[in-house]
Amino acid sequence: MTSQGQRKPTAEGVARAAAKLAGFLPETPLLELDIRGTTVWCKAECLQPIGAFKIRGAWHRLSDLSDEEKARGVVGVSSGNHAQGVAWAARRLGIRAAIVMPVDAPAVKLANTRTLGAEVVLYDRPGGEDRDTVAARLCEERGATLVHAFADPWVIEGQGSTGLELAAQMERRGIGAPTRIVTPCGGGGLAAGLALACPDAAIVPVEPEGWDDVCRSLAAGEIVPVADPAFPTACDALQTPATRPINFEVLKARVPFGLSVTPAEVRAAQRLAFAQLRLVVEPGGAAALAAALAGKVSLDGRTVIVLSGGNTDAAAFAEVLASAD
Repeated sequence: MTSQGQRKPTAEGVARAAAKLAGFLPETPLLELDIRGTTVWCKAECLQPIGAFKIRGAWHRLSDLSDEEKARGVVGVSSGNHAQGVAWAARRLGIRAAIVMPVDAPAVKLANTRTLGAEVVLYDRPGGEDRDTVAARLCEERGATLVHAFADPWVIEGQGSTGLELAAQMERRGIGAPTRIVTPCGGGGLAAGLALACPDAAIVPVEPEGWDDVCRSLAAGEIVPVADPAFPTACDALQTPATRPINFEVLKARVPFGLSVTPAEVRAAQRLAFAQLRLVVEPGGAAALAAALAGKVSLDGRTVIVLSGGNTDAAAFAEVLASAD
């Protein structure tokens, strides 16, 4: 059985996911950056084939499905990056995929998901429609497997392969193991995976202002949902109403606190990544860099900053580059 309710994510699972991915997915670059005189290392997951780290968890999950489950197809829920990861993996494995996406998702993410061959089922996020309800209905009607964007042990393990990869890159360069990994955080799939992969590194999740449920949950010691699900943010990739127990169990044991960043701080990070690293980074993907630039997290020569995604509409990115806030 491969039901997500059968097990918890483990460090051994992260290692197995990394071994599977190493067979066909090239390493993303680890780029040097100077922030106020301190060297940090930026893991450019925005350069994945789908433009985001989500390809890791999607492949680990779908490639572990039984033949019977593959025949029935999968359903995902995503604003766009997980959608593309599932669609990419499904196409290569010959699996039918339906992705529940918000009507206000960035056009580039909707278009890319369809181009990869997945069926897109839209839901009205601004109108308060519940995406999980839509996904559950599709799974029941089709007998499909739900591939959750973050609350799935295989997905968490797959995302954790990012940590093993960046640690190996640092060791090869003679830098040593990472002391701190600063990462964008939505539901906590990547942060939990990194915590499993790099138990000796401090994991610092960073969320956008107004969507800091993981930050507040860590402070409270229990899961706390976002205060206002209608709060506006450009960080669509990080808009999750609440983390889930499978993620929070890992996070509360390893992560003492989280941080939040403002829209202006995110835009500044996007501009810097473009100017100094020559990278296009979407708002959510720049959240960790935003916290570092704003002086909200301690830095040293073995700090890694995850640039988690680069899927942003051209017009929106041009506006960011032209702004001077």
